[in-house]
Amino acid sequence: MVQSAFRSSILWQRAMTLPTSTYSATGNFPKEEIFGLTNQLRRASVSIPSNIAEGSGRISRGEFIQFLGIARGSTLEVQTQLELATRLGYGNKEALEAVQSLSIEVLKLLNASIATLQANNPKRTKLC
Repeated sequence: MVQSAFRSSILWQRAMTLPTSTYSATGNFPKEEIFGLTNQLRRASVSIPSNIAEGSGRISRGEFIQFLGIARGSTLEVQTQLELATRLGYGNKEALEAVQSLSIEVLKLLNASIATLQANNPKRTKLC
């Protein structure tokens, strides 16, 4: 298996911990939520490192920025869904807070990566 460059990035590595933490934190959500909030939260968290990886394989810097922007949107989606789960009293509060903290860290890394790529690509419109 060829080692891809994205695997060595701090951004992707931290983003990869988000789905595993999310799966753990949602494991004890109510069973009636398995096709609702549990599934939505898990899918959104998986989308983050997936879009980082896919974007890194694209041809242009602009495409990479676009995929980082999609990952950014998914990160905000996860944050919203975690807040909803907390308000509904689902799961373990400490576990949800830990995932929320991780999502904030990933968001900061995404913002920094997007800003760096945009600074090196002046024709691109700012996303953040």
